[in-house]
Amino acid sequence: MPRKILVTSALPYANGAIHLGHLVEYIQTDIWVRYQKMAGNECWYVCADDTHGTPIMLRAEQEGITPEQLIERVHGEHARDFAGFGIGFDNYYSTHSAETRDCANEIYRRLRAAGLIETRTIEQYYDPVKQMFLPDRFIKGECPKCHARDQYGDSCEVCGAAYAPTDLLEPYSAVSGARPELRRSEHYFFKLSDPRCEAFLRHYTSRDSGVLQPEAANKMREWLGDPGENKLTDWDISRDAPYFGFEIPDAPGKYFYVWLDAPIGYMGSFKNLCARQGLDFDEFFKPDSTTELYHFIGKDILYFHALFWPAELAHAGYRTPSQIFAHGFLTVDGVKMSKSRGTFITAESYLQTGLNPEWLRYYYAAKLSASMEDIDLNLEDFVARVNADLVGKYVNIASRSAGFISKRFNGQLAPAAADLPAIRAIQEAAGRIAELYEAREFAKAMREVMALTDAANQYVDSVKPWELAKQEGKESELHAACSNALNLFRLLTVLLKPILPAVAAKVEAFLNIAPLTWADAQGLLAGGHRINAYEHLMTRIDPKLIEKLVAANKESLAPAPAAPTAHSPQRHAEHQQREIVAQSPAAGPLCTIDDFMQVDLRIARIAQAEPVEGADKLIRLTLDLGAGGTRNVFAGIKAAYDPAALVGRLTVMVANLAPRKMKFGLSEGMVLAASDADGQNPGIFLLAPDAGAEPGMRVK
Repeated sequence: MPRKILVTSALPYANGAIHLGHLVEYIQTDIWVRYQKMAGNECWYVCADDTHGTPIMLRAEQEGITPEQLIERVHGEHARDFAGFGIGFDNYYSTHSAETRDCANEIYRRLRAAGLIETRTIEQYYDPVKQMFLPDRFIKGECPKCHARDQYGDSCEVCGAAYAPTDLLEPYSAVSGARPELRRSEHYFFKLSDPRCEAFLRHYTSRDSGVLQPEAANKMREWLGDPGENKLTDWDISRDAPYFGFEIPDAPGKYFYVWLDAPIGYMGSFKNLCARQGLDFDEFFKPDSTTELYHFIGKDILYFHALFWPAELAHAGYRTPSQIFAHGFLTVDGVKMSKSRGTFITAESYLQTGLNPEWLRYYYAAKLSASMEDIDLNLEDFVARVNADLVGKYVNIASRSAGFISKRFNGQLAPAAADLPAIRAIQEAAGRIAELYEAREFAKAMREVMALTDAANQYVDSVKPWELAKQEGKESELHAACSNALNLFRLLTVLLKPILPAVAAKVEAFLNIAPLTWADAQGLLAGGHRINAYEHLMTRIDPKLIEKLVAANKESLAPAPAAPTAHSPQRHAEHQQREIVAQSPAAGPLCTIDDFMQVDLRIARIAQAEPVEGADKLIRLTLDLGAGGTRNVFAGIKAAYDPAALVGRLTVMVANLAPRKMKFGLSEGMVLAASDADGQNPGIFLLAPDAGAEPGMRVK
């Protein structure tokens, strides 16, 4: 019996453009869904824009439009970009919908009836200018630990310390710049710490359950704590007006926090699809459902999808996800995406540059695995691999054979040699490659497919149709050689179709065949089958297009606009409040030359660099100061740099900073790095001296 499967990707936030970091997830999901459909399963793929929250409200205000107008415009932009890359949603919807509101209200009422909703009065910062309460990431100030300025209200990006917003020194609103006031307000909490939730989550997220990848299950245990040590905290699911979102039932002026209704948007989008397609919503979401539900997400939102979301569903009387697939981030040329380098690349700019979207689909597939490891888009490797694999190997098979069939044999094929080793090899490998698609091991699948493609090219090279065409009396051999080659090409197209759907559609038209399914990997085209005239299926990547793409994405030297933009390549909602631009001055108070000279800045060579176990942001650096010896420094730059790539680099450090005892050891200084305080440039850039500088030299 065909499986019944519902698949979702994380909801992109309606506050910025789709970029190549986002596309890792949607291309991965789309490939998996297309394979399932080719295999004959009933598979539905839904998604939606995540449309609620303070960033949406403030951006709309800055643009002088309503939030509804903003999210409608962005929805059109997102849908355009996804379509450009062949992402085949069965429904791409919006969380700002009647269906999502109804589902959110129903889940809330069921959780309340189960005794899992509690009201509490809390104290939080309030912006007296904007007349609104401020979430943690809308508050900035001086770190109470290392005294770095312009840090967010929950953690310091310089020293890695975590703290409460009320611990910040000299706090100010990231929205208006005003000094916030502490005020009390009643909030609604989902009691995630309840023993019922803890017991459920310990089983659901365990390695034995198979719901999560092993590394994700390990992370869940870290967040849950050991048995008898419940680390779960209750979740504040409400926000005060003004707020763009759904008002909580029976609670005037209180709104669902965006992360409450965002995953419920999966249900809303599917319910909308059910109404249009005549599907049974309950069949997919009832507690005893025999259907399958899969979420593809970035590893940064695992906490929300593997703890909050399944706990809500289970205790509101709905089924929980069959599996949650988390993937890593995208780097470009080995580093975090950067506007100044031109590698913070939007989907729109890629398409407008004239680059074929299926080049990127293939390149991502050749890198993707079932793990949570990050992948790198190396632009030189991108050009070389696509040109070699797709054009030099795959398309080359058809281009060297099709013309002879059209010109010499009236477009009709000869019977294929079913016992040809290259044909048998593909047919025997189809089952293994299907298993790799199912397991999301796309890179392994592509290695097998390219090995089979090499074998197919070896066959063409051995029969040399271009030479047979010049020899009298070799017509039947030429006919057989080219027909076998096109049968090989067709079989390889079956294996590549989930990744190259547009090319596959062209091949189906060229070969004059019905849409290919996975079962077609076992069949051959019959003798006498008529094909259509061959047209070029794919061109090589011109390196000049890559140069054009990088130039198009370089950050403008003009002043940055006031409108907020997405700061992080992978964040999908309001828990990353960096999307709001802080309206702080461009520079701090003036200092004298004497003030400056009190800071001893020295050139240092990074002798060793290693990640810090238990710290998400820190790298431990051993700095060589020449005659000044070595220093041990902890730097919050892990998100931007691979430790191994730092060894041997020169940088600048504050050499006379008082040593500070940290959880992970003693930090004996500070390295200098640049970052954009207003959130426009999502990067951390380590400072480096010019050539010729030596360790120990003073910077003056």
